[in-house]
Amino acid sequence: MTIVTANMSMSLDGFVSHPKDGVGILFGWYSRGDVITETTDDERWQLKTNAEEAEFLADVKNSVGALVYGRRTFEDADGWGGLHPLGVPVVVLTHSIPEGWPREGSSVHLVTEGGIAGALARARELAGDKSIVIGSADLTQQALNAGLLDELTVDVVAAMLGEGVRFFDNLTGTPYELEQTFVRPGNGVVHLGYRVIKP
Repeated sequence: MTIVTANMSMSLDGFVSHPKDGVGILFGWYSRGDVITETTDDERWQLKTNAEEAEFLADVKNSVGALVYGRRTFEDADGWGGLHPLGVPVVVLTHSIPEGWPREGSSVHLVTEGGIAGALARARELAGDKSIVIGSADLTQQALNAGLLDELTVDVVAAMLGEGVRFFDNLTGTPYELEQTFVRPGNGVVHLGYRVIKP
């Protein structure tokens, strides 16, 4: 069975982006080391972490079959130029198809119907027996509320943003019970993993 996981880098006070500074401070841990993790042939997407984090990232890269994002992340990333740095298919949940899309040769798939369930159904088709990772706060919240999320991983960064987009707003089915699956200290970040216990 395909596992559906959500993952985001989050500040200690619970934010995944800042209204002025974006996400830069939250992704600094990807470039604080001297061990390179290749994601694509494009050097812009090389990750430079410590050895332990590099091993962790390599395992993640090998296990992911598809990614799911919302329209805001798609726009902020300029559609990843049509190809995500991890080199896996991307499903974008959106109300309308952006101008210039879909693009030939792109691994970005746009879904306009069925909400989060529709996006995950398309991601399952693309992922095969590998996992699906949601990389959007809003879609993570929707998946949790709909009982569609199996796991949750959070990279808690040693920073406090004070304002912005919260990872865990708008939860309607609380309380959610979680089983901790791992804790990995990193360079200015702590990686946490949880299994979502479903009723």
